[in-house]
Amino acid sequence: MAIKASFLLAFFLLFAGTLARQQQHQQQQQLNQCQINRINALEPYDSIQAEAGVTEFWEPDNQQFRCAGVEFIRHRIQPGGLLLPSYVNTPLMSFTEQGRGIQGVVLPGCPETYESGSEQQFSDPSKRRGQRVQDRHQKVQNLNQGDVATIPAGAAHWIYNDGNTELVVVVFFDAQNNANQLDANHRRFFLAGNPQAQSQQQQGQWQPGSHQEQPGRHQQPGRQQEQPGRHQEQPYGNAGNIFNGFDVEFLVEAFNVDKETAEKLQGQRDQRGHIVKVQQGLQIIRPPQSRQEEEREQRGHGNGFEETICSLKLKENIDNPSHVDFVNPQAGRISNLNNDKFPILRRLQLSAARGELYPNAIQSPRWMLNAHNLLYVTHGSLRVQIVNNQGESVFNDELRKGQVVVIPQNFASIKRASQEGAKWISFRTNDDAITENLAGRVSAIRSLPVDVVANAYQVSREDAQKLKYNQQQTALFSPSSSRGKGWGVLGLNTLD
Repeated sequence: MAIKASFLLAFFLLFAGTLARQQQHQQQQQLNQCQINRINALEPYDSIQAEAGVTEFWEPDNQQFRCAGVEFIRHRIQPGGLLLPSYVNTPLMSFTEQGRGIQGVVLPGCPETYESGSEQQFSDPSKRRGQRVQDRHQKVQNLNQGDVATIPAGAAHWIYNDGNTELVVVVFFDAQNNANQLDANHRRFFLAGNPQAQSQQQQGQWQPGSHQEQPGRHQQPGRQQEQPGRHQEQPYGNAGNIFNGFDVEFLVEAFNVDKETAEKLQGQRDQRGHIVKVQQGLQIIRPPQSRQEEEREQRGHGNGFEETICSLKLKENIDNPSHVDFVNPQAGRISNLNNDKFPILRRLQLSAARGELYPNAIQSPRWMLNAHNLLYVTHGSLRVQIVNNQGESVFNDELRKGQVVVIPQNFASIKRASQEGAKWISFRTNDDAITENLAGRVSAIRSLPVDVVANAYQVSREDAQKLKYNQQQTALFSPSSSRGKGWGVLGLNTLD
């Protein structure tokens, strides 16, 4: 027994040592990936066109994406278009940039609360309100401009554009989230269709924002041949749906259907791609169209700790004025969605922020203590500067509408709006992301003793006092405040 116990102890120590070395190696690789000397403003480098829309991809092998362990895409869904049901191996957050639609999410173990006989509004406007139908399914939710929607890893979901204009949804994936145990890639598993059909079409020239191509996969002109790395394959364009890999005979028995229906599950002859055209409108039970009615339907679920995943809200409109944390009438506003306002974020370990700067206004220089920050511009343009731990400028450029930049954890940054102003959405890899301002009424410099400031910067005590107290605004500075003429600011929260 003693020999056996000694053997087990030795095995445990060997296993623990191996695991520790593996973790140390992974941490070292992550640190090396964040040794960034240059960050660039990024646009989509590739797209996959389907029958009723297009998905645009940002380069996942770019150094700033590898450092943060995140990925980013944009769906453009035409009216009547359906993004086919699928699931991914990472948690995700999406932002509805334009248009309106419906999103369905299937959460394992949750009840089908939209049942046959429910008097609900149909997505097809030709259907009479209150009509009874024979169907049962889990809840669906309306998507409106400004909505931030969340989906746990592995939860099947779909999106339908029931509006009259293009539906534009940007999607953020946290590939290094604890919920992902595969690898540092986001992988999409389709439940229907035949995404492989897209890569069989003739490749053509593609420019970001162009949507007139025939179904197929397109690269941005001038892009160099992709180098071997973690994404040698496109996540949508090289395989069929998951039923394609099963034997038809198994599907016949599993679903208790005929062979022809089972073969349609596999979608091998489906040439529509991953976004398909719904010919006569989607006839499903759905929530009320009115945002006020929808909010009443979703209200009253406690403080988040006793809620189950089935009762948690999966979306929140970040443009709602109730989410504003900072307002400066002469500079702009900042709104946050963290785990207090949006409890499901505690489970996903993600958060988001919406920023707006008026023409030529400045956001205080700052760093983020506990998260990487992906910034996507939705209106106007920003001048952004990012500085690494060696005091080197790694980004000093204009960030225009539709462009993305990743600000790694602890890298210092500052933003200034152009003459037309700017709006952006930020996705963060922590459910309670915390920033520290470097200037302003609540900042690191102001919190230092005046003698420390004087000696650190080799200035007089009088100048040290000016460094600490001249800027009376909190986080958003009006253009004239840089000349010492600031206005008051309504600061509702210091963690923006």
